Amino acid sequence: MGKINVSDTEGRQLWLMKSEPDVYSYDDLVAEGEGTWDGVRNHLAARNLRTMQPGDLAFFYHSNIGKEIVAVAMISVGGITDPTDFDGKWAAVKVKPVVKLKQPVTLAQIKATEALQEMELIRLSRLSVSAVRPTEWALLLEMAGGTE
Repeated sequence: MGKINVSDTEGRQLWLMKSEPDVYSYDDLVAEGEGTWDGVRNHLAARNLRTMQPGDLAFFYHSNIGKEIVAVAMISVGGITDPTDFDGKWAAVKVKPVVKLKQPVTLAQIKATEALQEMELIRLSRLSVSAVRPTEWALLLEMAGGTE
C-alpha cells in the first residue's frame, strides 16, 4: 500500500474510533498490520460500523488514558459480522494503520475549539465509533500539525 494522503477526503467517509490504549492502542494496530474492530455493543456505533466502506479513514482515539486523537487508520474490510458476537447481530470492520499525527489532539483541545463543538465526539461522548465531518477532519489535522 502506497502513502495515503489523509488530507484528501474526496469520496471517503470519515470516522473517529475510540479504543482504550491499555487494551488496544494504535501501536498494537501497527504491530498487527491489520486488526478487527469488534466488541461494539451500541446500536448507533454498530450502524456506523455497518456504513463503513474500504478506503474510509478514521481517527484513532485513545480513550480513558490520554483522551486524544493519535493517528489515522483506514477501513480495509467493511460489512463483517463481529466475531465476538455468537448471535451474529453486531457489526465489525477490519482496519489498517495509516499514519501517526505529529502531535496528539486532546479532548480538552477539541472541547476548547469553537468550530468543533458539534462533533459527535463531544455531543455523543459515550459513542465509540462516530462520524467526522470533512471540515472537522481538516481542522483536527491542522491542530495536530499534520502527520509524521
